[in-house]
Amino acid sequence: MNDHPFLNIFGDNGVRIALTGALAILALFLLAQTITTTANFGRSGVPATDTVTVQGSGQATMAPDVARISFTVQNTAATVADAQVATTKQANTATDFVKGQGIADKDIKTLSYTISPQYSYPNPCRIGEVCPAYSGAPKITGYQVSESIQVTMHDLTAVGTLLGGIGGLGVQNVNGPDFGLDDSTAGYAAARADAITKARVQAEVLARQLGVHLGKIVNFSESASGGTYPMMYAMWVGASDAKAAPTPSVPAGENTYNASVSITYEIR
Repeated sequence: MNDHPFLNIFGDNGVRIALTGALAILALFLLAQTITTTANFGRSGVPATDTVTVQGSGQATMAPDVARISFTVQNTAATVADAQVATTKQANTATDFVKGQGIADKDIKTLSYTISPQYSYPNPCRIGEVCPAYSGAPKITGYQVSESIQVTMHDLTAVGTLLGGIGGLGVQNVNGPDFGLDDSTAGYAAARADAITKARVQAEVLARQLGVHLGKIVNFSESASGGTYPMMYAMWVGASDAKAAPTPSVPAGENTYNASVSITYEIR
């Protein structure tokens, strides 16, 4: 029988299991440290001082795939309820027409709905006369209810038909179309990619001329410009003047997107 204390400790099954677990954890820790050290090999914790900065300007021209048109209906009445009834009826007629042109419900949305009191002011001043002091507070004479609606169209060939049809519905004004991309970031993303490519080419040329090699990117910045601008097709039509309007010609054209980048490379 071996009574050595050291052997007695390691002869205990519980102790052996605990030591085996501890060694396994230590091995995993050392493996993780090795992987981290390998990944960071050659990287200094000190910010790079030998660098070169280049700029690139990119551009992308893309045909629009959506057109956005907005219109407003508004009515004034002695009470809020009466003004709401009139505006709701007019707005429903307009949206029914829009849906009849094949526009999905998800592409029709209300931008704003406002209720505003209308005032009269006593002792009005006329041009050329001395203005007397107002006597009494302004009085509410009625209420105006307005609703603005935006329509997104994916069939650009139908834009003129929609504009012409809305003109006969008694709406007060129409704005648009704003031709753009359904994915609003696609145009800028394409322009930025072009700018990055040009900046990289410029950096490689400069590195050859300087007799150095490009390292990792240590700084990057970007800016965008350009995009879409709405074509203003505005009208003001009274309810009594509502009648079919001619179909306008509305060419969609193309939109140009611009992006600029600044990239700083480490050199060695």
